[in-house]
Amino acid sequence: MFLSATIWGKICDRYGRKTGLLWSSLFTFTFGALSSLAPNIQVFLLLRGLTGIGVGGLPQCITLYSEFLGSSQRAKCVTLIQSFWGVGACFEAIIAYFVMDSLGWRWLLIISSLPLLVYSFVSIWLPESPRFSISAGKRDEAYTVLKEIAYYNNKKMPEGELIVLKTNNTKTRGSIRNLFIPSLRRTTLLLWFIWTMNAFSYYGNILLTTIFLQSSDECHGGGHKINVSTSTGCKPLDKSDYIDIFTTSLAEFPGLILVVLVIELIGRKKTMALGLGIFSISTSILYLCLSRPIVTTFVFVARAFISGTIQCVYVYTPEVYPTSLRSIGLGASSGMARLGAIVTPFVAQVVSTYSLYIPVTVYGLCGLLGAIAVLALPIETKGRKMTASFFFLFILTFLNI
Repeated sequence: MFLSATIWGKICDRYGRKTGLLWSSLFTFTFGALSSLAPNIQVFLLLRGLTGIGVGGLPQCITLYSEFLGSSQRAKCVTLIQSFWGVGACFEAIIAYFVMDSLGWRWLLIISSLPLLVYSFVSIWLPESPRFSISAGKRDEAYTVLKEIAYYNNKKMPEGELIVLKTNNTKTRGSIRNLFIPSLRRTTLLLWFIWTMNAFSYYGNILLTTIFLQSSDECHGGGHKINVSTSTGCKPLDKSDYIDIFTTSLAEFPGLILVVLVIELIGRKKTMALGLGIFSISTSILYLCLSRPIVTTFVFVARAFISGTIQCVYVYTPEVYPTSLRSIGLGASSGMARLGAIVTPFVAQVVSTYSLYIPVTVYGLCGLLGAIAVLALPIETKGRKMTASFFFLFILTFLNI
């Protein structure tokens, strides 16, 4: 996913959001289903790795969806559609609860892959983004989609003609080099850092939750080592474990609700900075000697706010890039998030065997640094229409709006 997210972004900017999502889904379904037939662990790991390559295209559904939304409702709608990530996690836990004991893991993989096959068939009714069509010079296709939108909303098409931007040719669409043009360089570098900090903190919080709760040292700094591995290999999950996974997945929703409530009031940047700041404070409080219920409370508060921050950065990233770079901008940022996800187990599980003060310090600091990076972003996208050209983006950056 670290590498493929950028590739899928390039495909979506070059050949269309709908096309990229279709091939990403078919790729994920094919290797996800084939994983159930793996004869040994080596083949299984290869097939799951290929499945992950397909999953790297998933964020592009946000690009497609956001390009159909007006500025007044975009943030709420994008945040709400992301809630289905949590819904999917809950459903997966429910499916595993009923399938694993009776049918086994192979059937679980097959059943989990089927929704992607269903999507591949119904995607023929999914319209292509008119913004992409215009940037690709496909004026007639864009007009047809806009006409359908007007029809279903009982509106009339405005007078005038659609204008194709000749500056957005195939060479400039989906070029990762263009993410570093002067008007975008600062935004891109800051977003990559913010995405990395978000993923690093989010997955670190999940891993730390179980470590905190099994710690025999309430003050978690007395040099007591915590057993984060087992000499007997992987322990099969029982039904109570699936219930715990289901319950934990529900913790995603408070963060979503908070984002929906405040993102249009205070803006994208302040919402992200607030979430990262509260995550940092909630994590840093774990320095104190606290009872288990209080530790649990602050761990879940931290998770709610870091989860909400991730939803907000999914809103901000497609808004800040022009149409010709929107998919690769989101894809490259999502890819950088995987870097944070790769590194965080070493901090949460390995370093914590020496002292829990170390990961608490690291995650608290990362939240603070992430908040500072958010406030340094040159553009606030609240109430702003999506840009179609580099020139308009340059003006916005120059005016710092």
